[in-house]
Amino acid sequence: MAPKSLLYTLFSSLTVALAASVPQTDYEVMIIGGGPSGLSAASGLSRVRRKNVLFDSGEYRNAATRNMHDVIGNDGAVPSDFRTLARSQISKYNQTTWVTETVDSVLVVTDEERNTTYFSASVAGKDYTARKLILGTGMKDILPETPGLEEAWGKGVYWCPWCDGWEHRDQPFGILGSLIDVVGSVLEVYTLNTDIIAFVNGTQTPEAEAALAEKYPNWKKQLEAYNVVLNNETIESIERLQNGEDAHDDQGRQFDIFKVNLADGSSVIRNAFITNFPSEQRSSIPEDLGLKMQGNKIDTNVNGMRTSMAGVFAVGDANSDGSTNVPHAMFSGKRAAVFVH
Repeated sequence: MAPKSLLYTLFSSLTVALAASVPQTDYEVMIIGGGPSGLSAASGLSRVRRKNVLFDSGEYRNAATRNMHDVIGNDGAVPSDFRTLARSQISKYNQTTWVTETVDSVLVVTDEERNTTYFSASVAGKDYTARKLILGTGMKDILPETPGLEEAWGKGVYWCPWCDGWEHRDQPFGILGSLIDVVGSVLEVYTLNTDIIAFVNGTQTPEAEAALAEKYPNWKKQLEAYNVVLNNETIESIERLQNGEDAHDDQGRQFDIFKVNLADGSSVIRNAFITNFPSEQRSSIPEDLGLKMQGNKIDTNVNGMRTSMAGVFAVGDANSDGSTNVPHAMFSGKRAAVFVH
């Protein structure tokens, strides 16, 4: 049973608003983002009969991924199939309007007569209004311009070991990224892989080593203990030799094979990689609204997914609560729906 403190004793933002003057809007809530977090928010709102509109740009961080994992009851689902099923289930409540367009802008509108505010979204030349706003706008990974990397992304090359690591366990493994991030990656994957080469792509400099030593004073011994080899050569290209979607076994292993071509003329064969590349907000809306940020994430109170602006909630990868995966996205979307209600 859910705690009373959550369901009964907390006054939510929409319920409290009923006692005051309420702005006349098209919807009670607008949701921007059609990934797991936005879908979860739409489901939670629909279950308590909150009229909502969900805007889906068709861009998803896990679009390139073969399968979703660590999602209880849906392990191995194809991301697009998961979204299709979710939309079908949510649509049965007849509370969600689906708009498959990118939101151009969101304005905060002051209703002086009622002494309150609401939100207006401009989408493909049409305006939509709502009393509350949930941002499930996601993050975008910034990949180096290494030939072959973008084509391999999400299929043997990944950033989340919980999402994709099991399928590449006990295989020759690589780490892609800066020296400063290597130890952290090793600590995430060493239970899955023991033959590890860290391709740090020219970032192993005295300055980088000193910075790494501040965080991990014994980093060299740590890497030796985990059988990690550092390769500081510049990567010229990453070439796929085999596709794990076609080559797999009955134990769930996917056997991708890649050749890393280096500037010194040598090449190295690996089956999979974990990466440490930067990311950014996929949408400019958080910045346009002037929301407070924590680094590149929307500063969010995890108790209710509230942002620095009244009436705006942030869910999924875009928020600052420190987790980036499908179960987290679903949890945060549902939590926002509860507190919006």
